[in-house]
Amino acid sequence: MSISTAKRFTTSEYHRLTELGFFAENDHVELIRGEIIEMAAKGTPHSVCNTRLNRELFTLIVGKATLRGQEPIIISDISEPEPDLVIVQNRSDDYLREHPSPSDVILLIEISDSSLKYDQETKLSIYAEAGIPDYWIFNLVDNFLECYSAPYQSSQGQFGYRRKLIFLPNELVNLPYFNDLVLDLSKVFPCV
Repeated sequence: MSISTAKRFTTSEYHRLTELGFFAENDHVELIRGEIIEMAAKGTPHSVCNTRLNRELFTLIVGKATLRGQEPIIISDISEPEPDLVIVQNRSDDYLREHPSPSDVILLIEISDSSLKYDQETKLSIYAEAGIPDYWIFNLVDNFLECYSAPYQSSQGQFGYRRKLIFLPNELVNLPYFNDLVLDLSKVFPCV
């Protein structure tokens, strides 16, 4: 009896598949731990939250950092996720030479409804393993913001974050790295 294993891809192989036209223009995929994962379709609340968050963050960080939406970041040789939003350090070439890496990331954000469990477990683990200092999940299921910080590795080899704070949709939250910048969540959540 033979055992089958799935083909795992590197970021180089993944990029080559893209260059060869393997993915259609409207395919929404990302590379996670060597697997090509189809991203969940975005419903109206997700889209509204994303639009509002993008607008608010852009206003807050203009000139101080770069805001990227649903663009790749290179986590490792086998992971290239496309988070909903990410704040990265300013760079003169706007990341033309290469996608941002973990050392460029100030804050990584996912907006979650149908993908909540995946974002809280799989993506949280790879972001913590990469040393992403701050990871936020706009939890549209429970209607609050989950703020994770201080990545660590347990004695069993698991990766996670030491701190988790919850902010309600009518509260204010300071942006990491820019402590003087405050995000009003009532301007972001779609149900407020």
